[in-house]
Amino acid sequence: MTGLKITEYPAVVLAEVGAPVEQFDAELAKLCEDMFETMYAAEGVGLAAPQVGLGLRLFVMDCDGIKLVAANPEIVAEEGEQVGEEGCLSVGKIGAPLKRPMRVTLRAQDMQGNWYERTAEGLAARCFHHETDHCDGTLFIDRLTPLKRDMVKKKFQKQKKWG
Repeated sequence: MTGLKITEYPAVVLAEVGAPVEQFDAELAKLCEDMFETMYAAEGVGLAAPQVGLGLRLFVMDCDGIKLVAANPEIVAEEGEQVGEEGCLSVGKIGAPLKRPMRVTLRAQDMQGNWYERTAEGLAARCFHHETDHCDGTLFIDRLTPLKRDMVKKKFQKQKKWG
C-alpha cells in the first residue's frame, strides 16, 4: 500500500468536475486501497479522488459504520436538514458550521462497476454529500457565506505559513 499526497486548496483539480470512472480493474482497486490508507493516516472519514490530485468521480469513506467505495456518485434523494461543523482534509481540517440534508440516498458504482444505492443519516449523510461535492468540483467552503468562507481561507493561509 502507498499513502498518497493530499491536494490542498486552491489547487485547480479541486474546482473541476471529475471525469467518470470507466475502468473497473486492478488499477482502480489499488487506487481505492491507497485512498483508504491516505484517509486513515490523515484521520479523515472520506476522501475523494480530486483530493489526491486525480480528476475522477470517485471517493472512499468509512464513517458511522458505513465503509464504501463510490465511483460515479450522485445524490438521488435528500430530506430534512442538519447543521454541523464540517471540515476538509484539503483545507487543513479547518471547520465551519454548514447546513446539509439529514438523510441522503447515494447512487454509485462499486469497484466491480455494479450500481448500488445506499441511504445514510447524520454524519454519514454529510459525508456522502461532501465527497460527492468534491467529484463535482465543489468544496465545502463554496457553500459558506462569503464572510465565513473568507474566515476559513484566512485560517488556512495562516496555518500554512506558521503551521
